[in-house]
Amino acid sequence: MKINTTYHLEDSFPEKTDEYFINGILQGNRFILSEAITMVESTQQEKRNRALKILKAIQSLESKSMRIGITGSPGAGKSTFLDTFGTMLTGLGHKVAVLAIDPSSKLSRGSILGDKTRMEKLSRDPMAFIRPTAAGQILGGIASGTKEVIDLCEAAGYEIIFVETVGVGQSETDIVHLTDLFCLLILPGAGDDIQGIKRGITEMADLVLINKADGDRVLLAKETAKYYSMGLKLLHGRQSGIQTKVLTCSALTGKGLDIIWKEIMHTFEVMKESGWYLTQRQEQELLWFDQMHKQMILHHFLQKHSAYNYIENLRSDVINKKIPIYEALSQLTDSIKQLG
Repeated sequence: MKINTTYHLEDSFPEKTDEYFINGILQGNRFILSEAITMVESTQQEKRNRALKILKAIQSLESKSMRIGITGSPGAGKSTFLDTFGTMLTGLGHKVAVLAIDPSSKLSRGSILGDKTRMEKLSRDPMAFIRPTAAGQILGGIASGTKEVIDLCEAAGYEIIFVETVGVGQSETDIVHLTDLFCLLILPGAGDDIQGIKRGITEMADLVLINKADGDRVLLAKETAKYYSMGLKLLHGRQSGIQTKVLTCSALTGKGLDIIWKEIMHTFEVMKESGWYLTQRQEQELLWFDQMHKQMILHHFLQKHSAYNYIENLRSDVINKKIPIYEALSQLTDSIKQLG
């Protein structure tokens, strides 16, 4: 497909062609970027297939962006931190994108998607793009199309891409498979002893940030930072070779954010010099490819053999107690063998 680089966004199309999306994204049009993301997040296979065509046309083999994961328990101040920190970065001339993953209701399947409203300054900034996304039924703190959305934002020229996870606790580690650097926000007084250093999400963090270090919580934040620093030394060495840093900050006043940015830039320099940045990116791409091709093969298999109806009938038999669940699985296994 030949891309018309002289296309102007004010030109109109009788319909929204692939070229409309490709050129609009490459020129950084936020409205067209949002439309493309909606296609990526769609549950309709036709729309997702079209989104993959667009991604194929715009993706570069070389990425110069910073992908930064932000997580922390509810109330740690993730959205406020991103609002203040992101505004500081746009003030330095950087284009910033924030992908805010919002928890979905187990009952209604809906999400509030309120993160954008809590980023008042950044949401009005022309150098920033904020996209709230429902997590759906995906575990690990991210949404199903997060990888594709990151690629779209990179193509649109966003140099720094934050992925703010749901914020549910220790199991929220899938974010490390999508980002270059992982920040964990903690409140002063949270886990202020060695038992507070739990494996899982903490040992994967590149930066532990004690937020809300302001007012009468400054001393408590320093104490929390000290205990976390001690506890992190007890964990085994990290594959990247980077020593996790613990810093204090206040998203409310902005204190300490400049130091965090310097530390982030330093960490990226170390990762690139050691080769870890490229190695990690390659591993992430292959992991995503493996996940996607398995989904595609499964979807194709189920469609080709009209297996959806057969499986639904087995589900109905199980729920109506016509057959035990293990008998249903045995029948399904026998049917798959016959197809093979």
